[in-house]
Amino acid sequence: MRYFTNVHDLGNLKDALKEAFEIKSNRFGYQELGKNKTLMMIFFNSSLRTRLSTQKAAINLGMNVMVLDINQGAWKLETERGVVMDGDKPEHLLEAIPVMGCYCDIIGVRSFAKFENKEDDYQEKILNQFIQYSGRPVFSMEAATRHPLQSFADLITIEEYKTKERPKVVLTWAPHPRPLPQAVANSFSEWMNATDYEFVITHPKGYELASEFVGNAKVEYNQKKAFEGADFIYAKNWSAYTDPNYGKVVYTDRSWTVDSEKMALTNNAFFMHCLPVRRNMIVSDDVIESAQSIVIPEAANREISAQVVLKRILESL
Repeated sequence: MRYFTNVHDLGNLKDALKEAFEIKSNRFGYQELGKNKTLMMIFFNSSLRTRLSTQKAAINLGMNVMVLDINQGAWKLETERGVVMDGDKPEHLLEAIPVMGCYCDIIGVRSFAKFENKEDDYQEKILNQFIQYSGRPVFSMEAATRHPLQSFADLITIEEYKTKERPKVVLTWAPHPRPLPQAVANSFSEWMNATDYEFVITHPKGYELASEFVGNAKVEYNQKKAFEGADFIYAKNWSAYTDPNYGKVVYTDRSWTVDSEKMALTNNAFFMHCLPVRRNMIVSDDVIESAQSIVIPEAANREISAQVVLKRILESL
């Protein structure tokens, strides 16, 4: 595996899950794979879990790690071709990328949607430039349209906590004061559609996701109805996808906050969120602090999802 940007790059999910649980029980068993190999992690956007978990996964595999924050301490980068570079960006990404590739063996990239142009965002222009020009294997640490390391960790977590073979999993939109990308919701939907789970998406009208990510999911506009009998509730905010409101907040009703009253409609469901979470916007204090909240084990599994991906890439070198 040279690239990891979506669920399909991982291949058979049952095999990937088996590998994940094996690694979780033996995190330091593959250090020879990473000996004298270097991971470069490139961040165009802020990170906590992704940075720490991916770095830890690489260390587990015996790798050296370099971290570059593009917006802190590096030259500002121009990303568009044809631009007359007479402004505050002294270096072009098309020179910077192959230079970065000279110093490492694997590259991880984190670059969010800009909300300036939907077509550019959904073509994953920055991530794909790294794939095209770096000369190195590349994996996504969250891009404009997907967050596959998070979704893989989510899947691992559901498999660990499910009490039936085919659980009901509900992705629910929840309010947020700022417009957020659709990446986590898109990615989670894509991964859930690759399983045989019962999968439901609930959100207010105006927050429909792109059809290629919705897939076979049932879309329910009544949040309480969607919660009925659920085994897992995955809360996440995202901004509007459909034109003319792409990237905008079009609904702020706090009645969509996940609270104890709504969780009582479920089958004693586990609560999940990718973090960071806005308390009492996305979810109430009592829900996220309850025994059914598994946001911390979910975050811990980010190390495992990253380690499976890095291990497979190392094996391909």
